[in-house]
Amino acid sequence: MIRNNRRRFVLLLAALLVVFGGTPMIAGAQQFGPGGPGSDGAVGGAVRVDAGETYQGDLEAAGGSVVIAGTVEGDVSAAAGSVTVTDSGRVTGSLDAAAGSVVIEGVVEGDVRIGSAALDLREGSRVGSLEAGAANVRLDGAVDGDATVGADTLAVGPTATVGGSLTYDAAEFSLADDASVSGSVTRDESLSVTGPELFGADGQFAFPSIPAWVSAVYGALVNLLLGAVLLVAVPQFTRELVDAGTARTLRSGGIGLLALIGTPIVLLLLLLTIVGIPLSIAGFLLFGLLVWITSVYGALVLGTGVLSLVDSENRWAALLVGVVAVAILDFVPFVGGLVTFLVLLVGLGAFVIALRERTRSGGDGEAGTVSGRPETAA
Repeated sequence: MIRNNRRRFVLLLAALLVVFGGTPMIAGAQQFGPGGPGSDGAVGGAVRVDAGETYQGDLEAAGGSVVIAGTVEGDVSAAAGSVTVTDSGRVTGSLDAAAGSVVIEGVVEGDVRIGSAALDLREGSRVGSLEAGAANVRLDGAVDGDATVGADTLAVGPTATVGGSLTYDAAEFSLADDASVSGSVTRDESLSVTGPELFGADGQFAFPSIPAWVSAVYGALVNLLLGAVLLVAVPQFTRELVDAGTARTLRSGGIGLLALIGTPIVLLLLLLTIVGIPLSIAGFLLFGLLVWITSVYGALVLGTGVLSLVDSENRWAALLVGVVAVAILDFVPFVGGLVTFLVLLVGLGAFVIALRERTRSGGDGEAGTVSGRPETAA
């Protein structure tokens, strides 16, 4: 029994790693154009233009990191954890970036508009003009035009050059003696730096759009994988849950509704106590995972009911039918959302019923035995 449970745990862990660990790789393999005509884009864990490579046209990228080591013949719009233009990187147009950190070592011939936690314009770099809102900004490179910076900390190093004026608002400001600013250096406490215009959003941040059918297919595949894990890892409990969901559908839906409303209320009440804060946070995370699992169980119940109409019974076929049906119906306005919600309620309620009955009966295994005797098939 211990060996079986360990094998199931390893199987479940491996599946979760595939689902969550593979997400950036799957996303990175899909190239979607989020912009309009004449633009191209990329969505992924890491988006790169390698050294020696030339990218023709505007680049709109969203990912964990965006690295420009080659040449982009056009504008760059990036939303990422980090954005880097290396010393070999060159952007012939402008650079708009919203990121945790932005590092520019190469050349951006156009305007640079940045919204980030940290901006580092390093020695040897060159940009057309600069408009930045960041917590920490370090300027050691060249700005051909004006520089406008709103920051908590702004440091202008000795190798920095600004061809125009420097306007800033910073709690901490330092200007090295050897730094060169052709125009005026002005602190403006009313300075307001707008965010970069990403993906045609007129200053309002927006992720590049991904076709709805892609999200639906990916979500269905992930749910099928989770359902397969549940069928293999806990077959007996899954069977009991499906029996409860199909035989007592209305009751399952009612119990699911109570659980969906009541559980967050209890967790919020725990959040009001100091001792209960960590329990509440952990509870919300576990409840979110439970909602996902029971939504797949609900799809399995739906598929089982559909197959019963043609006198067919196959748990794998039921999983496929249920998940695909929910994914397709989700495209139908109002009906899709209602069906998804009802499937979740039935799955959650059936989970509660099956778990309660198993607890009352003292069932503790998935090998089809109770108290050492074979179970009688329902």
